[in-house]
Amino acid sequence: MTDIGYLAWDLAKEHGDVPCLRDDQVELTYTEFAERTEAVAAQLASEGIGAGDVVAIMLPNRVELLIAIMAAWRLGAAATPINPMFTANEADYQISDSGARLVITGGLDAPSGGRPALCVDDLAESPPDLALPGIELAADDLALLIYTSGSTGRPKGVMLTHANLQFMASSMGQSIGITGADHCLLILPLFHVNAICVSVLTPLIVGGQVSITGKFSVSRFFDDVARLRPTYFSAVPAIYAMLTSQSEDASIDTSSLRFAVCGAAPISKELLERAEERFGFEIVEGYGLTEGTCASACNPVGGIRKLGTVGPALPGQQIEILAEDGTFAPIGIRGEVVIKGGNVMYGYLNRPEETAKTVVDGWLHTGDVGVLDKDGYLTLVDRIKDMIIRGGENIYPKEIENSLATHPSVLEAAVIGAPHDVYGEVPVAYVVAYPDAPVTEGELLDHVTALLTRVKVPVAIYVVDALPRNPVGKIDKPGMRRALSATSAR
Repeated sequence: MTDIGYLAWDLAKEHGDVPCLRDDQVELTYTEFAERTEAVAAQLASEGIGAGDVVAIMLPNRVELLIAIMAAWRLGAAATPINPMFTANEADYQISDSGARLVITGGLDAPSGGRPALCVDDLAESPPDLALPGIELAADDLALLIYTSGSTGRPKGVMLTHANLQFMASSMGQSIGITGADHCLLILPLFHVNAICVSVLTPLIVGGQVSITGKFSVSRFFDDVARLRPTYFSAVPAIYAMLTSQSEDASIDTSSLRFAVCGAAPISKELLERAEERFGFEIVEGYGLTEGTCASACNPVGGIRKLGTVGPALPGQQIEILAEDGTFAPIGIRGEVVIKGGNVMYGYLNRPEETAKTVVDGWLHTGDVGVLDKDGYLTLVDRIKDMIIRGGENIYPKEIENSLATHPSVLEAAVIGAPHDVYGEVPVAYVVAYPDAPVTEGELLDHVTALLTRVKVPVAIYVVDALPRNPVGKIDKPGMRRALSATSAR
C-alpha cells in the first residue's frame, strides 16, 4: 500500500475551501473538485466502469479532463488521455490498443473507436444521492496509460501506476521546492505526462492551485500571468523562443513568477539566458521520459545551476552512464543514459518483450547518449533513436514513413529532422516512387495529412530517385541529417 497524496476525495478533507483548479469557464475549491469527481465517478459507474477498466479521455485542456481522470481513479479504473488533435485513424488506434471501455469526448462526432461515448457537456456535476462505496487503491494499481511512439512506428501504451505518480510528484516537488503557496499556470497539453505530473499533481499534493490556460499564445500567456499571478509554469523550448520574441516595448508583468521549468527538448544556453534576463525569473532545465513518469533530472531552483546540463538526478532516483561493454562509465565518459527509481514505468501495455529490452534489472534504458560530471550533473550529447523533437512534441520518423508507405506509389520513404529556429526540429521526408507510378509531392502531402496529426506532417516531401545507404545497405540517415544541416547552415 502506498500513501497516495493527490486523490481529490482525500485532498478535500485537508484543504476544503482552498482554491484548487480553474480554467476559462469554472473555478473549483478542493471540496468542489471532489464533489465533481464523485458526480462523474457515479456516472461512469452507471456505464459499467469499475476496477481494472480503462477510460479514454479525448479533450482539450480544461477542468473536466482532470475531473474525468480522477473519477476513473475513484472507481479503481485507469485513464488514457488522447491528443484532441488526433485524426480518427490515430485516436481509434489508441482507444483499441488501450482496451478502453468508454470514451469521453468534446462532441459525439469525435472518434470513439466503436466504444460507448460521453460528451463532456453531459458530464454530471452534482454528487449522487447514494454515496459510492469507498475504495482502497493499491500502489501497483494502473493509473495512467500514456502513449508514446517507438521504433516500430506504432505508439506504445506506457503503464504508470499510482506509486509511479506519487513518487514523481513528490520527487519533483522536493526538487523545485513546491509548497501550498504555489500556483501553477498549466500551458502544456494534458495528454502529456509532464503536464499531469509537474503542473497538476505536484502542486495538488501540497495544497497548491492550478490554473489551466486555453490555447497558448504569447499575448494570452502574459495576460494570464498578470491576471492570475501564478508562481511557476512548465514549458518547452519553443514556447520560450516565442515569449522572448515579444517586443521590448511591450508592457509585461511577470513579477509573480519565481521560476519556470523547461523540458521535453534541449534548449540553448543563449535562449535560457535571454529569457531570464528579459523576464526576471529563473528557468531550470530538466530531463525525463514518459517511461520514467516524466522527469529524472533537473537543475535545482535556487541552487547551483549549470547551463547546458539538465541538472542532477531528482530525489530518490539514480542516473548512470552505460558504457558499450555494459558497465557503468566513469565521470566524463559518454554512454547511454540509464535511470533507476520509483518513477520507472510498470511496463509497456501488452508488450512484454519490449518492456524487457527497455527495463533491465530495474534500470530504464533511455536510448539517449549523455555524460555525467563530478557533481552528478547530466549533459545530453545525442539521441540513439531517430526521434525528432518538434517544439517539445516527440515525433518518430517510422510512424510518418509507415503512413507514406500506405500510398500505392511509394516504394521507400525516409524521414529526418531538419533544424528550425523556433521548433528546434521539423520533419522532412524523402520518397522513392515505383518506376511506373509517378507521384507528386502535393499528392503525398495530402495523403499523410489525412492520417497524421498536423505536428507530424512533414514540412517538405521530396520525391527522389534513390535514398543514400551505408555499407551494410541500410538507409544512411546520419549522413542525410548532416547534409541537410549543412544545407540549412548555408
